[in-house]
Amino acid sequence: MRTTDHGIRNVVLVHGAFADGSGWRSVYDSLTARGYRVAIVQNPLTSLADDVAATRRILDLQDGPTILVGHSWGGTVITEAGSHPDVAGLVYVAALAPDAGETTSAQYEGFAPTPDFVIDIGDDGYGMLNHDRFRDGFAADASEAEAAFLRDAQVPINMSVFGTVVAHAAWRDKPSWAVLGTEDKAFDQAMLKHMAQRIGASVTTVSASHAVYVTQAEVVANVIVEAAENALVGAR
Repeated sequence: MRTTDHGIRNVVLVHGAFADGSGWRSVYDSLTARGYRVAIVQNPLTSLADDVAATRRILDLQDGPTILVGHSWGGTVITEAGSHPDVAGLVYVAALAPDAGETTSAQYEGFAPTPDFVIDIGDDGYGMLNHDRFRDGFAADASEAEAAFLRDAQVPINMSVFGTVVAHAAWRDKPSWAVLGTEDKAFDQAMLKHMAQRIGASVTTVSASHAVYVTQAEVVANVIVEAAENALVGAR
């Protein structure tokens, strides 16, 4: 078991819908500068099974206990993939957190709509965020240039993934942390808080958009470090 001086040394980052792994760059830079071994998953966004498989391939390459981090849709992915034996803790960054037997879309039931988060769905069933509304809905606190890059680097997601039932909920067995942006327009704030509370996460709240992993990278990195330093506390 290889760790940093204070805990776990391996971190795996999982992006969400309408994105790729490049958005994690500042979090990656912060963590690697502190001595962590960081890997970034590139989800195909074609199905939950495909994204979980992509994540597990990267987890298989780690050399010991690992903190698994997911943004947005990536929260559903880490919920399922987090059953991997090397995962010691989970960090949900503005992320979904369904239970076993639930779908991702069920998480939205009973909460307010998010009119600024506009998804355009093609005839093939793949969705992307609306070009003109992207910054408002996804990255309102980013610079115009940064938001434009995120918008133009979008990866379409198969919208059927949100109706796929989750088989395992790793947060039931492993400690969890959550980072919530108070200006997140992708989710109702009550929904974000409900999901974090239900999984028993240690919650950090910061003024940020849904792109909190980009615009508040140091805050996110600090929470990951907290998880790395504490996930094994009390473990056998």
